[in-house]
Amino acid sequence: MTRRAHSVPVVETTSVAVAAASSRRQRIVRLRDLDVAPENLRFGEPPDADIPELAATIKAAGLLLFPTVRPGRRKEAAFMVLDGRRRLLALRLLRDAGDIDDDHPVEVFEETDRARQAAAVVLTNTAAPVHVADVVAAIGRMLNARLTVTAIAQALGYADVEIKRLAALSALPAIALEALKAGRMTLRQARLLARLKDVDEQVDLARAALDGHGFQDWRVTERLDESRVTTRDPRCALVGPDLYAAAGGRTETDLFGELPPVLLDLDLLTAAWMKRAREIAAVLEGEGLEVHVTAGPSPDLPDDLELLGYVHGGALSADEMAAWREARDRYDETVEAVESGDLGEDAVGRLLPMIRARIARDQAGVGDRAITVLVMGPSNRTGVEVRCYAPVEPEIEPAESQDGAAEFPPAADPVYAPPMAPAPEPDIEGVNHALHATRTDVATRGLIRALADDPGTALTALVARLFTALAVRGGVARTEAALAISVRPFAPTGGRVVESLDGHVRERLDARRADWEASGETVIGWVHGLAHDDRMALLAELTAITLDLREERTTLVRRSARAEAAELAALCGAEITRHWTPDAPFLQPHSRPLLLGMLAAMGDGHDGAGALKKTELVERVAEQAAARVWAPASLCWTASPDAVQAGDGPGDGGHDPASGGGEGSSGDPEGAGVFVVTPAGEAALARAAA
Repeated sequence: MTRRAHSVPVVETTSVAVAAASSRRQRIVRLRDLDVAPENLRFGEPPDADIPELAATIKAAGLLLFPTVRPGRRKEAAFMVLDGRRRLLALRLLRDAGDIDDDHPVEVFEETDRARQAAAVVLTNTAAPVHVADVVAAIGRMLNARLTVTAIAQALGYADVEIKRLAALSALPAIALEALKAGRMTLRQARLLARLKDVDEQVDLARAALDGHGFQDWRVTERLDESRVTTRDPRCALVGPDLYAAAGGRTETDLFGELPPVLLDLDLLTAAWMKRAREIAAVLEGEGLEVHVTAGPSPDLPDDLELLGYVHGGALSADEMAAWREARDRYDETVEAVESGDLGEDAVGRLLPMIRARIARDQAGVGDRAITVLVMGPSNRTGVEVRCYAPVEPEIEPAESQDGAAEFPPAADPVYAPPMAPAPEPDIEGVNHALHATRTDVATRGLIRALADDPGTALTALVARLFTALAVRGGVARTEAALAISVRPFAPTGGRVVESLDGHVRERLDARRADWEASGETVIGWVHGLAHDDRMALLAELTAITLDLREERTTLVRRSARAEAAELAALCGAEITRHWTPDAPFLQPHSRPLLLGMLAAMGDGHDGAGALKKTELVERVAEQAAARVWAPASLCWTASPDAVQAGDGPGDGGHDPASGGGEGSSGDPEGAGVFVVTPAGEAALARAAA
């Protein structure tokens, strides 16, 4: 607020910010000693209509930008204004109204150098910049003086929305503006804090930032995300903004323009999505399919149904495999066609070809088994995601041989307890059963790829498994061994084939099966005729595809199998990041703190990540992992127990070959992600560094 003064001496000070410019001084002068310099760009122009509003803002908040002046010459006033004509006119208007007098003190910057005087005429920003916190505080004082947003915007030359944003920030507690001005809080964080409704929580977060403890973005974003649904929700891909608004749905836009619009009527959004999805389902039900439409959790289905998806050629002939691949390519084309355009009003017509192509693709992979059930849910990509189910294929009981199958007697308690190789304990703190199953599933597939690439280790694994099963303990259950030589490929219910890991191994076997069929020989004759290297490679692939280290629950940790996996991984130098880094399907089951911990382990920090929605956070982690060739320590079978114990939480350790990754590596200062580096691992590190 400006103040009245009757007799003010001229006070001269030196600005620290411009100490280097000896010709420039900061002074306090009397209003009577100021006049507009002839060289001022607007000299002689009459006062514009906005001068009264500018006078009102100066009366409310004072001068934030000081005029730039030069000493007067001959008959001129003592100080001539080079920059600040409108501010001087506003001050004179206040004087004429009796709010101040001619002795009112005015703070100015005085330029004595001729060259700098000329620059000040053109460059109006020669004064020291005003901190945004001061501007926010000034806006608050103007609002308290009952100035309207429009009046302030016109006086300052801002758009109305900018004043509204500054007004929202001016409502922050004083300690928050203090932290902002001190550099302990960024402007983005201040805007994030302004979205909170709880003043006490605003004060706590601002005080922590001012005290040097950092600003906890995640506390704000979690509070905002508790019940907020934005236009990035998967349902919005099928229900556009026009359809949502036509149904009566309300939308709230973010004042600061940083967050997507918030949808306020979720029931209307769900109803609109269900209505459009049921239109599609009605067509499919007319074709004899049972269709479940859900915008939430998946419905409970009978246990005798199997989810269809990836297909490998082990059970398909060459012609059937070619037909499946053709159907897969056709489905991919329909997905691209849907993604490339707007669904609009003809959503049914645009989506039905894609859904039928998906059914044809999955049907081509199961032969005579018919798809009977579809589950439709929301999808960000195509508006609708379809999952196909078919009755479970009945298992064929093995026929008993003529001489009778030999049965192993129950194993007695062993007198000799063999040593067990060291293996890390799983990190199950804060991890549910589904996430534990996902981790061990992907880790198994990573070791499958590593073992398939190392025939010598695969041979060792095969011989050791046969020796253990036949000569040491008789029939060994799945939970007691890493290899399942009963012979069945690794394909658990609920898992997914990872194309670059076990999917690559399955494609190799498909190619070998095609070669055998083309030879016209028996299997024994064909295998015997292979070159030694080819035979060893085939052995490695067949052995690797039987690996089964998946653990369905955190309470069913298979320690014996883990011990074998640790030895095998060390022998073949398993590095999952050679072929794969965490992708969205793997990351989606992880909680927000676990995802933020992964970013911290990669050195990405939390700046801006805490404000992301879950889907956006998953995308960021996947992008950073791909760029850094990184995977969490929970996917490495040879991680030290301490490393795994420290991992997968906030500060999750990780496997990052590009940053060293070896034991005692300085690339992981917290020790979360320490690995034994084998010769093969060293080669991988060299490739990553190159």
